[in-house]
Amino acid sequence: MKLGFIGTGKITSSVISGICSSKINYKKIFISSRNTLIAKGLKKKFKKIFIERDNQKIIDSCDWIFLAVTPTVGKKIIKDLRFRSSQTIISFISTINLSELRKMIKVKADLVRAIPLPPISIKKGPVPICPPNKKVKNFFNKIGSTVEIKNEKLSINFWSTSGMMASYYEMLNVMSTWLIKKGIKRSDAQKYITTLFLALSEDAVVNSKKDLRHLVKESQTPKGLNEQGLREMSRRGAYKSVVNTLNKIYKRLNK
Repeated sequence: MKLGFIGTGKITSSVISGICSSKINYKKIFISSRNTLIAKGLKKKFKKIFIERDNQKIIDSCDWIFLAVTPTVGKKIIKDLRFRSSQTIISFISTINLSELRKMIKVKADLVRAIPLPPISIKKGPVPICPPNKKVKNFFNKIGSTVEIKNEKLSINFWSTSGMMASYYEMLNVMSTWLIKKGIKRSDAQKYITTLFLALSEDAVVNSKKDLRHLVKESQTPKGLNEQGLREMSRRGAYKSVVNTLNKIYKRLNK
């Protein structure tokens, strides 16, 4: 199997890193030269990576094609590329839906939208795909945890929540910076905060079949620090702000 990536940004880099450290059986990976620094870095780090200037040559050479460009670039270039009906085409493009993609691609190939995130580089995290596809599910299960979604409108909800990734990292940054200003070394501050939230996330995954409100309740004691923290954040509208932000991202994706 030969894999081709149109677009060489952060997500492409993360997915390829996951593939190259997994048990996925592939012969070659062709990547575009659009981001020279990332492309050369991947070629240097992994075997079987080939950089190609011409996107059409990538498509002509590969069985699976990953569309990993911005919506603006996608609308500009995809319609002029020639795909084959025997190919599997996976789109990481956030605001181009399946109907639009099919019109651009012009052939009846297997077409799937997927939402991989940077932790896929270490074979972690969920990968929502729409529509369900056994081959694509098995592929992403080797580098993450596939979530199949039948209804594309429902998949937009997952795209919306994926837009909160930078906000999460910023919260870790704010807390680490607070510790640093209190005299803690940066290395110790960042190690503590990141490992704390890793442990909390792993505990949440273990308990994910329960209502998450159970964890909220169990992490508090009467008049304790976590009760105070939750009360202060709620009083200041922090969680309402999260919902409002998700609604705005969702609205953008539905335009």
